Amino acid sequence: MGISRREFLKMAGASAAVTLGGMVLVQDIMQDIAVASHSAAEAGAQSTSKWAMVIDVQKFETEADYKRVIDACHSIHNVPIIDDPKSEVKWIWTDTYEHTFPGQENEYLPEDFKEKPFILLCNHCDNPPCVRVCPTKATFKRPDGIVMMDQHRCIGCRFCMAGCPFGARSFNYRDPRPYIKEQNPEYPTRAIGVVEKCTFCFERLAKGLIPACVEASQEAAKKAGTEPGMYFGDLDDPHSEVRKVLSAHYTIRRKAELGTQPSVFYVIGGKDNA
Repeated sequence: MGISRREFLKMAGASAAVTLGGMVLVQDIMQDIAVASHSAAEAGAQSTSKWAMVIDVQKFETEADYKRVIDACHSIHNVPIIDDPKSEVKWIWTDTYEHTFPGQENEYLPEDFKEKPFILLCNHCDNPPCVRVCPTKATFKRPDGIVMMDQHRCIGCRFCMAGCPFGARSFNYRDPRPYIKEQNPEYPTRAIGVVEKCTFCFERLAKGLIPACVEASQEAAKKAGTEPGMYFGDLDDPHSEVRKVLSAHYTIRRKAELGTQPSVFYVIGGKDNA
């Protein structure tokens, strides 16, 4: 005999509670952010068709360039600093070309690309497998393309982590709050037993701002009098900044062969004169 979705969720929640010794998985977290996300989704659907990001890897030359954008994201979103790789939580991080674009490496790859760090984050796929496998709809795709996480609904099953081919999600194996260096009171903290990830700074978009990482990159470039390493805008608008960059440069996306249609593009070469 089959069971209803309601019964399944009850059993799943009970099982998770028992597994963690009766601890409540979601404690006073992010209910307000879920409501705000749905409201912002409606507003975003009217003003923007599809958000996208472009990362120009050639503009990231020093460790400070990477640290600047990572710190900007993690500080405002209360991402805990946990040194243990098994328990670390990350919204934006770096990895080598080999791990960023598996299957696209070759023996003739320029030497500076082989060990160069690449900025990574959630790709906010147009066809996100994480959304399909989530049993509680804690992860969902907004009309403007942003793939969201509602920690209030998350039961900690980690199906979304298994479904994501980019490793873009982190699970809170321990209470993250003691590992927050300086808490941002304007953004909710999370609890043990939930998944979290980059949200394209949807809360900033609702205020007419750009993602914190992009803002940090562009402000640094402006001071240095150079071009920024990150761009953000409406992919469906031919006059948007991201479309202008995409039309002028050759870009690639992570694991494009999987058909998830990532919304994060990487500029890896000079201007396309073809």
